[in-house]
Amino acid sequence: MIVSLVYQVARKLLAAAAVLLRRDVAKDAELLVLRHENAVLRRQLTKPVRYELADRLWFAGLSSLIPRRRWAQVFPVAPTTLLAWHRRLIALRWDYSKCRSRPGRPSTASAVKALVLQLAKENPAWGCRRIQGELVRLGHPVGSTTVWEILTAAGIDPAPRRSGPTWREFLTAQAEGIIACDFVHIDLVDLRRVYALVFLEHGTRRLHIAGVTAHPNGPWTVQQARNLAVKLGTRAESLRFLLRDRDAKYTESFDAVFSADDIQVVRSAPRAPRMNAHCERVIGTLRREVLDHLLIWNEFHAQHVLDEYVRHYNGHRPHQARRQLPPLALEHPTPMAAPSVHRVLRTRILGGVINEYRHAA
Repeated sequence: MIVSLVYQVARKLLAAAAVLLRRDVAKDAELLVLRHENAVLRRQLTKPVRYELADRLWFAGLSSLIPRRRWAQVFPVAPTTLLAWHRRLIALRWDYSKCRSRPGRPSTASAVKALVLQLAKENPAWGCRRIQGELVRLGHPVGSTTVWEILTAAGIDPAPRRSGPTWREFLTAQAEGIIACDFVHIDLVDLRRVYALVFLEHGTRRLHIAGVTAHPNGPWTVQQARNLAVKLGTRAESLRFLLRDRDAKYTESFDAVFSADDIQVVRSAPRAPRMNAHCERVIGTLRREVLDHLLIWNEFHAQHVLDEYVRHYNGHRPHQARRQLPPLALEHPTPMAAPSVHRVLRTRILGGVINEYRHAA
């Protein structure tokens, strides 16, 4: 492009020198012939003429040698067009926009974008906030909005967000001292149904699976309460309330086990699952992340699956209420200076139904 432009400009300059060396009479006659020929050609044109950059440069350069009142007779374009070309050439001469750096916040690193797409692909049920929590664990402090923008640009629809509980008058004020319980049913391959007793500490979000049985009754429930009390040990001193529904399997002996540790039993209203919203939500999490993706064969298999998930839930899974920390974590690990996605390892839980990500040693 530059070589062609220089060639055409040099050719025009040589032609101009030849015109200047001619006699005035011959030169004026040649100009009249060229003007008439130009007028004839204009009458034959049906489409507007498109001038190249070399043509515009040539016209703009010669305009300084010809009085402005004669421009309309000499040049094949209007004077305003000629002036616009000249202004464009001056603006292009002093344009340094391409040399400047782009203002604003730096873009997200390509390695982080690749990791976001990897997490979204390997975990279809994870939403933007769940992926953002996993990234924070891996040392990438990005926001959930950034994750949403990356997924949207890649054409990946984010998982639907699930709003938190709305019943907060009692739970929010006393979260550190509340433990809630509820039953979750599991349908086996042979269409039998077993039940698991779930306990959840509101303050730390620590999950406990007391046991699994096909015939839950009052004595079995009491025994699971005793086992939990032994498991809690001295930590039971920080608990002040047990939140449960009005199921008949919770007998007076069941309440007495917790009353012995100075834990007051609070019963929810009839047909009001939102009063035990935290426990209902963790049961929903159990179904969405594990139970809906596995075929459970018997009670022992159900107990094994739930134990594996409890280990993942308490030791690895981030929680929004705890600033993306798992229940057993005390504080955020120190992030690496420049974490690399090539050193991220995946651990498969329950055959790959759940994935855990850590940096390689």
